[in-house]
Amino acid sequence: MDENLSIHRREGLGLASIMARRGVLHDDVAAALGLAKLPEGPSFVQMNGLLLLGTGPGTWLAMQDGAQPDWATDLAAAVQPLASVSDQSGGYAVFRLEGSDARRLLQRGASIDLHPEVFVPGSAATSVISHIGAIFWCVDEGPTYDIAIFRSYARSFQHWLDATMAAL
Repeated sequence: MDENLSIHRREGLGLASIMARRGVLHDDVAAALGLAKLPEGPSFVQMNGLLLLGTGPGTWLAMQDGAQPDWATDLAAAVQPLASVSDQSGGYAVFRLEGSDARRLLQRGASIDLHPEVFVPGSAATSVISHIGAIFWCVDEGPTYDIAIFRSYARSFQHWLDATMAAL
């Protein structure tokens, strides 16, 4: 693999969608999760191993490395009755792209501005990459990106990654 680009699929992640109930303040959901605040808009916060991505108004994708099988159940209990939680651990595949060519590769398929002054670490987006719905976020200035796609599209996405990487 190119020394300027590393791509691997992340394993052992717990993923869940969280949707605040009508009329519930986001600060109350944040407090129930032990966070100072939740992301407002397309960004993420991370604390105590829990990452929350803003995916829409009052909705977040939660992620935790090395999550136990009952992780989403525990998460639901923590936010009950403020929000609904749906386990997505088996529904998504998450790819990590890192290195100086990661941005170049993503720009060939994503239809958003990934310029380092615009899509900074902490930024997130829900978009389409090569006709595949994707949630992606900038982890650090490396740059490192994580991309969550529906698991059933993982093979197609990997094919796009391989073909695009070969064209770099």
